Amino acid sequence: MSGITVLAVVSEIYPLIKTGGLADVAGALAGALAAEGVAVVTLVPGYPAVMNKINAAEAVLAAPHLFGGKARVLRAKVAGLDLFVLDAPHLFARPGGPYAGPDGRDWPDNPFRFAALCQIAARLARGECPRFRPDVVHGHDWQAGLTAAYLTYDGRPRPATVITIHNLAFQGQCPAALLAPLGLPPRAFDVEGVEYYGTIGFLKAALALSDKITTVSPAYAAEIRTPEHGMGLDGLLRARSDSLTGILNGIDDAVWNPREDAWLAAPYSIQTRQKRSQNKPALQKHFGLTVERDALLFGVVSRLAWQKGIDLILANLERIEKIGGQLAVLGSGDPPFEEAFRVAAKARPGRVAVMTGYDERTAHMIQAGADALLIPSRFEPCGLTQLCAMRYGAVPVAARVGGLMDTIIDANEMAVAAKLGTGIHFSPTTRNGLGAAIERTRKLWDTPKVFDRIRANGMKTDVSWRGPAAAYARLFRELTPAAR
Repeated sequence: MSGITVLAVVSEIYPLIKTGGLADVAGALAGALAAEGVAVVTLVPGYPAVMNKINAAEAVLAAPHLFGGKARVLRAKVAGLDLFVLDAPHLFARPGGPYAGPDGRDWPDNPFRFAALCQIAARLARGECPRFRPDVVHGHDWQAGLTAAYLTYDGRPRPATVITIHNLAFQGQCPAALLAPLGLPPRAFDVEGVEYYGTIGFLKAALALSDKITTVSPAYAAEIRTPEHGMGLDGLLRARSDSLTGILNGIDDAVWNPREDAWLAAPYSIQTRQKRSQNKPALQKHFGLTVERDALLFGVVSRLAWQKGIDLILANLERIEKIGGQLAVLGSGDPPFEEAFRVAAKARPGRVAVMTGYDERTAHMIQAGADALLIPSRFEPCGLTQLCAMRYGAVPVAARVGGLMDTIIDANEMAVAAKLGTGIHFSPTTRNGLGAAIERTRKLWDTPKVFDRIRANGMKTDVSWRGPAAAYARLFRELTPAAR
């Protein structure tokens, strides 16, 4: 069986640039696939955060006229990642995040910024870079969506294409008037192509034109084929059911390893998990909470958004306090939610605390110090935070949706009797649904042996990329018969 070369196309990648789980997946999956005989080279935009980490690079492709400016593609190895970097200062050398400026508003030229990424991906896919010709092009989310379109409408031979949906809610739409400026032919504006309710749909184009579609959990793959969760694309996804596969995400279990985590007050393993208790007071001090070992400490590591059920957590603060609990929140997102947590922290000093933004060290401290992690998402393609929680022994308390349903075994009465539970599910995803789960967590917490068994079950669960990487490798080999 010969090896396979994959060109991954992604808008962010850990540890170079990260706004969420997409970056974690892009960074960790490439390494995990190497063990399966799949060599991945990832194309990523040359944001300042990426360019600043490049020590040595080779210019391998020129693009003198790329949407109004001069660009080039660099080949570099950074943090163990094999990269193509699109160095296009007129598109990416600017302050703010990957998608929005310092004011939080999306860059108005985002269609051109990510179309540029896709045009370069198509050129690399066709072998325009010396000594590189991929067998498969693997795009991630809407930012990579036009890659399949550029390859399809070019008409020349191309490698197989795969698109992975990390969150169907983000689709990348722009006006139909941009069709020619984006370098797409008139025939592309068709229901079988890039047209989407009278607009150009980046993700829709990928779903219509890619050879295979994956998403990040089997349950989410089923959910997005329904009107309730299909975000307007359920009909297309039902039509392409034979090409759609749900493959669970994993986490990098070297990065997320409580036994060797330098950010913890007391590293530990499943065999030495009694040491884990030393991380709780460290977390309480870090957040300014009352140091109280017997308090049931809930953690939140999340984007603060309606999708994540953040309003349901705010609606249950009184209930958390009533059962003697505490809450430590790390995240950023919608300004009203950020402000609501700041107000709550002032109103409940020592019981509720929030840090807005994202800090890797604090995220690790929460997973190691919290007793339970709240994840009341209204929909969740996969989720990574519950995988980190189980790895670190924080019991996930999660809505029964999407990947949360696939990755957590509910510690109901029968599961507890069989010593199988790894967390707590609740449904429906409402204020009272979460409230009942919080009270159920307290009852389990009051039985230390049971709670510790749930914690240990989670820590024993394989949440690594080994299984998912093998599934991706099988998919890639199905698309490249010569590599079997």
